[in-house]
Amino acid sequence: MTGLLAIRASGRLAEFNAAGVLSVADVQVAQRVGALAGEHDDTVLLAFALTVRGTRQGSVVLDLATAAESVAPEEEDADPIELAWPAPGEWVERCAGSPLVLGGDGAAPLRMAGSRLWLARYWKQEAFVAGELLARAGDRPDDLQEDVLERDLAELFPAAGDGDQRTAAATAARARVSVIAGGPGTGKTTTIARLIALLLRQRPELRVALAAPTGKAAARLAEAVQGAELPPADRERVAALPAATVHRLLGRRIDSTSRFRHDRENRLPYDIVVVDECSMVSLTLMARLLEALPAAARLVLVGDPDQLASVEAGAVLGDVAPGDEEPAEPLRASVARLRAVRRYEGAIDELARCVRAGDAPRALELLTSGADGLTFHATADDVAPAGPALAAIHALAEHELAIVAAARAGDESTALDLLEQRRLLCAHRAGPRGERHWSEAIERWLVAADPTLAPRLDGRYPGQPLLVTKNDYENQLLNGDTGVVVERAGALWAAFRRGGRADLLPLVRVGDVRPLHALTVHRAQGSQFAEVTVLLPPATSPLATRQTFYTAITRARRQVTVIGSPEAVLASVARPVARATGLRDRLAGRLG
Repeated sequence: MTGLLAIRASGRLAEFNAAGVLSVADVQVAQRVGALAGEHDDTVLLAFALTVRGTRQGSVVLDLATAAESVAPEEEDADPIELAWPAPGEWVERCAGSPLVLGGDGAAPLRMAGSRLWLARYWKQEAFVAGELLARAGDRPDDLQEDVLERDLAELFPAAGDGDQRTAAATAARARVSVIAGGPGTGKTTTIARLIALLLRQRPELRVALAAPTGKAAARLAEAVQGAELPPADRERVAALPAATVHRLLGRRIDSTSRFRHDRENRLPYDIVVVDECSMVSLTLMARLLEALPAAARLVLVGDPDQLASVEAGAVLGDVAPGDEEPAEPLRASVARLRAVRRYEGAIDELARCVRAGDAPRALELLTSGADGLTFHATADDVAPAGPALAAIHALAEHELAIVAAARAGDESTALDLLEQRRLLCAHRAGPRGERHWSEAIERWLVAADPTLAPRLDGRYPGQPLLVTKNDYENQLLNGDTGVVVERAGALWAAFRRGGRADLLPLVRVGDVRPLHALTVHRAQGSQFAEVTVLLPPATSPLATRQTFYTAITRARRQVTVIGSPEAVLASVARPVARATGLRDRLAGRLG
């Protein structure tokens, strides 16, 4: 038994709840909605609860035909379990005839196609997003002077190695909706800056919005675009552009009429909207953005489809520009890929390519080859890291002692530079391979190495790394920002890098922060470090996936150290994230 139990649950709902597959909330929602609809068949209620559960975990659809193979307990390290699953054929038949699917007034909470089930809300959102993207893909802008465009493309992308970026900019300029897909270090933000310059040369009056799903990603986007190398006149135009979160762009409002100020009745006042880190944009947020986008506006979606998807339901970028197949025909001409990696090269680049392609044997061979930039410490899944593996984590604590020295000397700039050199990345938040466990372990090691570091009553000490966990607009701190506690004249301050400079804030003004000695891979998205140490989950963990491994190793510029079992490497590379959606089928015309 795992987790909390739903006291009034019975039958299959109780069994799946006790096994840790369904949460109390999943069970209660299914029971309540079933009671309202007059549905008491526990196989149908199980399907409803599993659909709710899947949506909560990021999927949009549940396939009853494969649910027994694809659904696992929620605990990160839970062992495989045996459950009494309904026979697929009978299960589909019962659900198809249920009032939860067949509601006569069109308000049924479920929608069904074949053996697949959607919550009605997400069915409608998928249909809307697919319809909008296909309509915009078929509507080409007519505001371009082609001869001038070709001249400007040659001027803004002059180098021989700019070919893929030049093609991507041309694709986006000629499309009402476009995707610029590329991995880390392929020049996505450089392409964005030059694309905007290109379009503003054509029409200087165009209104441009830059956005990203998180405050940290928006700040990075603005900084990268404003710092891009451009001719002086172009730089002046582009440097004036701010960036905001997608939520801020839409104007989140707290009332009963709408989630956002901008919607289909009050469209966004922009001619070009660029959304970076689009892999983290959920289905719901994409629907709200498309709803508010003027019909004549250009939408440019930028990101890496091979990275981890959004925390919320959906995988829009991966559905529009899938890495394992060609985009749907109506959108194929609107998708451009950046392939030349400029951040790292050699063995790290080859490893990233193997992981992206799902070539598990070659990935393990590379890791164990001793190639420059790659280190592998084999450790069994069921034991704690020891020997060289533990020494590799100890080295991170020793590196933090250098941060402590700089912080005690009042050198916040050096301390912040050192902080971004190395990072321990964990797939799990909790457990023996989790971020929390190793953050606490590293802090204990630091105090043991230097007893003067024993934290004060508020838990702070000079050199302590900090992670911002909530947006703080008053102090211009964003969720995911990192900083260091530094000492000045006997007092402790919090130092953060903003706009290229190190700023100090009184500790009493910094509220939503926690010590940062390790980071989850999900939180590390969009960041880069000189060196990363990746602590793999066990091979049986649902977090041992291709996207997790790829995202982790591509955070590094110079050195990747992987700690885990060979089986965990093979499982991670071979197993893509099981995030089920219907959007790709809708875009390809396989689902209405």
